[in-house]
This record gives sequence, structure tokens and C-alpha cells, in this order.
Amino acid sequence: MTILVVAEHDAHGLKAATRNVVTAASQIGGSIDVLVAGDAAPAVQAAAAIPGVARVLHAGGAQFAKPTAENVAAQVLALAGANGYSHILAAATGFGKNAMPRVAAKLDVAQVSDITAVVSADTFVRPIYAGNAFATVRSIDPVKVVTVRPTAFDAAAESGGNAAVADVASVADTGKSRVVAQEMTVSERPELAGARIVVSGGRGLGSGENFRMLEALADKLHAALGASRAAVDAGYVPNDYQVGQTGKIVAPDLYIAVGISGAIQHLAGMKDSKVIVAINKDADAPIFQLADYGLVGDLFEIVPELTKAL
Repeated sequence: MTILVVAEHDAHGLKAATRNVVTAASQIGGSIDVLVAGDAAPAVQAAAAIPGVARVLHAGGAQFAKPTAENVAAQVLALAGANGYSHILAAATGFGKNAMPRVAAKLDVAQVSDITAVVSADTFVRPIYAGNAFATVRSIDPVKVVTVRPTAFDAAAESGGNAAVADVASVADTGKSRVVAQEMTVSERPELAGARIVVSGGRGLGSGENFRMLEALADKLHAALGASRAAVDAGYVPNDYQVGQTGKIVAPDLYIAVGISGAIQHLAGMKDSKVIVAINKDADAPIFQLADYGLVGDLFEIVPELTKAL
């Protein structure tokens, strides 16, 4: 078996989620290739340094400077046809969720989405019903197209590997879509999806202005800042803060939920956190059923005191 992992990267290097996907690939077994599409030398070097990776395939070209799902899928399909991969894996992030269904459709196979465990080379576990149940699914397709939930697998080491790097022929620009503009959130805080500590706020904060309390707390803890969908829908914070079934899936060492009642959709995005702390004035809030530590009280008094103590 030979597995292709589609790397996610930016101008600064490899996205951390790619190393989680490599771990999943190693559990399947077989030789692992990593595709880096785009002129990104730091990402190529980082991929080659991951233990367990046999080859890094580099497809350069201006068409990947701002990659579209159509161009990435076309490159993956070209390599799949030439190399006869048994599995094609990517992270279940916005990038993977955009490109991989196109690959599966073109190969006429059923994608296995958002896996959280590998049972065997053709059998995987994935969450259903907002993570309240888990399905064990077996694929009989000749090529398994799989997206991997990064938080379910430990990240492979950043160094220790010495994979061969090979330049491969790049596909032409499909011309079906193009990136017109990007608005990137610039923050000194850690990236939400990969942060070790996350402080999240909900509708209980009452306004975007009150989120500044959480910013102060997050800065003390060197934490990322998150939010519930209710807070995002209310306009308190941008939607890239959203944690939950329709937002980002996180599994930090410490998750602090402030003013979040604990709707099932939110719990689906953070319940794998190592330690969960909930602060809410409602003692019957569902979040307390999941929390390791719960504090019932007025968040407008508790959060400043906590920040001061830290």
C-alpha cells in the first residue's frame, strides 16, 4: 500500500494538521508520500523532516500561489493516476473539506469523512449525530479517500525524518475559479485549532465589548480566543472564532468556557479537551455535565478576579 497525504501549508510553512494526518496514515500502514502543491520551500522542508514520510512530492506553479479546490483536486488526481495510491488523506479542515470531495467524485468512490480512529486499512471510525455516536465504517472502494479529524490523532514529530524530495509535473490551471481577495486575521495569540489553551465566550457575555475581559484572560494564559455560535451570530466576534460542529474542532489541554450554556453543537467541537472549566451563572447549564471544573456565578465578577490572580 502507498498512501498520499495532501499537505496544507501557507507562506510560513506546513500547517500543524498535516502532521496529525501523517500519524493517521502511519496507523493505516504502508509507504507515505506527502504532496506539497505550490512554491513553498519551508513547507517542503518541514514535510521531509517528518518521521515516517518516504517521499515529498512538490508541484510548483503560480496556480497554487492562492490554491483553489479545483486546482488542488486536479493535481491529486494526476498523481493518483500515475502512482496507484491505495489511500488519499487530508485534514478535515476547510482546505481538506473543500478539495477532497472533488477527488472522491472524480474517482467515483465514497469519501470517508472526519475519521477519529483507524481500525484497519479499510475500516475507520467517524463521529455522527454531532459526536454523540460513533460509526465504524468499512470502505470497499479501490482507493480510499479520507479526511482526518486532526484533534483525534497525535501530531507526528517535526524532526527526525529524511524523506526524499521529488519535483513532479504540475497540472495546468483549470481556470474554473480564482481567489479574488483574502482577509486574514492577524493575531499574536496561538491559532485556535492548534492551541494548547483556549478561552471561549458565549452569549452570556452580552456584547463584543465585554469580550475584552476574555482577551485579558487569554493573554495571561497565552491562550487562543474562541466563541460559541450564539456569540458569533450575535456579532460579538468574527466567525473564525467559532468552536463547534459548524466551526472549528479543538482539543486543547485546557478549555475555559465562559458564559456558554453548552448546546450540543458547541460540545461537539470541544468535548475532547483534556481539562474543561466552565463559568456560568446557571447551575443547570448543560456545559456543567461535561466540565471537569465548574464555577457557578457572575462571570463579570469571576473573570476579572481570575485574571488578577493569574
